[in-house]
Amino acid sequence: MTIISANLQAVRARIAAAAKAAGRAPESVRLLAVSKTWPALSVREAASGGQLAFGESYLQEALAKIDSLAGLGLEWHFIGPLQSNKTQGVAENFHWVHGVDREKIAARLSAQRPAAMPPLQVCLQVNVSGEKSKSGVAPEQVEVLARIVAALPGLQLRGLMTIPEAGADSTLLRSRFGTLRDLLVHLNSQGMVLDTLSMGMSDDLEEAIAEGATIVRVGSAIFGERPKHELKGAS
Repeated sequence: MTIISANLQAVRARIAAAAKAAGRAPESVRLLAVSKTWPALSVREAASGGQLAFGESYLQEALAKIDSLAGLGLEWHFIGPLQSNKTQGVAENFHWVHGVDREKIAARLSAQRPAAMPPLQVCLQVNVSGEKSKSGVAPEQVEVLARIVAALPGLQLRGLMTIPEAGADSTLLRSRFGTLRDLLVHLNSQGMVLDTLSMGMSDDLEEAIAEGATIVRVGSAIFGERPKHELKGAS
């Protein structure tokens, strides 16, 4: 068994234990392995361990992996901030986007999604901590953006995503994740049909699962630590 395969087993065990503690079925939480900065060989190792969904944040790096690993039946998720000049590459090659926080980006993804492909699955990124340095729509603006995105062709709005502030303790983390859950509940009460809460990373997946996470984005606990200068969309 490779180190990556062993790490995957350990992360899955953490997910199952956290789900059980929250009175949930382990299969109600999907694991997204965040492979940004890691080579295609590492992704292949994880795939051999049964992992099929992978998260990337750097488009050119991701496109090279997608091409070299074609045929493995992998599901590719783009996570983190998305610039306007990168939307076409994402629209044409990814299955999911976690991190839409502007109408302009959503409209470009919609217009550039090939008609022959299934709708691009989209989560809105919400800045639940109110940090000025962090991407994401403010909680009070989520419903307006959600209705706009839900109406765009070529996209399917699935839910919400967040990254709480670094260094938050368990109580604050649960509060932040609870805010995202409450927003999803509110949107569904207004007639929307959303099923995804993308929240929780290597260090806080237990708190996220306790508050209803349906996708946890785990990188370092599977692949190892990244250089400190890397942007954070998952850890």
